[in-house]
Amino acid sequence: MSAQQPNQTITQRLANPTRFMALSATLLPWLWGAAAILIAYGLFLAFFRAPPDYQQGETVKIMFIHVPSAWLAMGGYLLIAISSFGLLVFRHPLADVSAKAAAPLGATFTALALITGSLWGKPMWGTYWVWDARLTSVLILFFLYLGLMALRSSIEEETLAAKLTAILALVGVTILPIIKFSVDWWNTLHQPASVVRLGGAAIHPSILVPLLVMAAGFTVLFVAMHMKAMRNEIMRRRIKAMTMAEIERQSMAAPVSAPASASVSGKAT
Repeated sequence: MSAQQPNQTITQRLANPTRFMALSATLLPWLWGAAAILIAYGLFLAFFRAPPDYQQGETVKIMFIHVPSAWLAMGGYLLIAISSFGLLVFRHPLADVSAKAAAPLGATFTALALITGSLWGKPMWGTYWVWDARLTSVLILFFLYLGLMALRSSIEEETLAAKLTAILALVGVTILPIIKFSVDWWNTLHQPASVVRLGGAAIHPSILVPLLVMAAGFTVLFVAMHMKAMRNEIMRRRIKAMTMAEIERQSMAAPVSAPASASVSGKAT
């Protein structure tokens, strides 16, 4: 058995929940610390080093929260889709745990992207909301997150809930390219891609650097929260399995004791 261990891939080694719990316990303090440092430094650069935009003024600083949140809204759903694929195709033991843990986080970052986008839209567009292609597709993404969580919570049997939510997640992944290319495919008020695009970023380094630092901080924070949520879900499933095993043990022991008491009462009469 030990001779086969070195041949295992990282994915195979992490498929063991016990190993994942041990590794995550070691990594989490470092991830929390790194996220705090990156976000604090990013906020310092954003508010004390980045200049106002010549068109947007101080309003441009909303993007230091909005853009990383929007990226993680899409990244969180991509993580769910990959995890769902791992569940349906490879039966990875932690795939459903990963998908379930990522859904509330992705929904939160999507809501944050919508809220900060609305706060930016009011001074720039004169309104908090327009039925713009990019905004509408991100709103659909938010509803997809809510749909995944609602579907899972509505089904008591966890195996069936995992499969159905995985199928829905893979069907819904088509929203991601729509969100990404909506500004190119349709006439939209939303500005086109200015960071990840052919020809390089179209943002001045004084704004791009704080944006990337904030994106890194938000990403590390997402990883830490996702890992923590996975740990909580593993513990919940372990407790549930132990509880069910105890209930089954007691139910199997009950019929044995019942006839014994009945026979004693019969002799007494």
